[in-house]
Amino acid sequence: MTIDPAYLRPRLMRRADESHKGNYGHLLLVCGSQAMPGAAVLSTGAALKSGCGLVTLHSCAYAVQAAVVNFPSAMLSEDPDSVFSLVPEGLDRFNAIAVGPGLGKAPQTAGALAKLLMQAKEREIPMVLDADALNILALRPGLQDCIPAGSVLTPHLGELRRLVSFETGQEKEEAVFSLCRRTGSVVVVKGFHTEVYCPDGRKYTNTTGNPGMAKGGSGDVLTGLTGGLLARGYPAVDAAALAVWIHGCAGDALTERCTTEAYDSRDLIGALHLGFKALSD
Repeated sequence: MTIDPAYLRPRLMRRADESHKGNYGHLLLVCGSQAMPGAAVLSTGAALKSGCGLVTLHSCAYAVQAAVVNFPSAMLSEDPDSVFSLVPEGLDRFNAIAVGPGLGKAPQTAGALAKLLMQAKEREIPMVLDADALNILALRPGLQDCIPAGSVLTPHLGELRRLVSFETGQEKEEAVFSLCRRTGSVVVVKGFHTEVYCPDGRKYTNTTGNPGMAKGGSGDVLTGLTGGLLARGYPAVDAAALAVWIHGCAGDALTERCTTEAYDSRDLIGALHLGFKALSD
């Protein structure tokens, strides 16, 4: 099955005239570190373009400062360390959590991620898990049992190979579907034709995107967008499908305007609206 406008348009959620920001979900982003603050900035910017009502970034002081300069409408939660080391208080106020870009794999980060997973699962808060969150899950496979049902994992092929073992394409599919069933989550395998795998055995292939998006930070943008859609209230498969199509649509528009070479991941954030507009026309 393919992810295209015909599939996505019936799944779009509409905004009521009489509504406020609290009606559209609150996303917690746990991204960035002293060494990689840009990941937090990119994920935050994309989340704010997703349609969710509120976005809170939890990160180190350096990343928090960078995010507020670039995206002042985000709310902030400062970690006392230079990396993720402390789970924010009051998780019950969040409708979804996106974690991973720029975290690193420090011991205190792995410990904090374990606590975050367990608390999210206890509260049934769906998560988006990407980048270093996936790498930590590969290093500590027992934590995979703590992933809340209805979450979205977004590995590229390298991260996927660390999570599950496979050699052939058939083995890959079997391993990914097994991961879906084991965690009750959707798995997005990123690439030229990004694939979305579901626990019930469905697989969708995206129809947007191009090699111009193969640049640092592109995945951070996808994480923020997917998390925002999950917080907005979309089921995991719809959040994943919408995110990869809109993300790819933004990349296609930028490639047409700038060539595959001359844009970066920050530009993707500014073009996300084109995907939403294409689906609403």
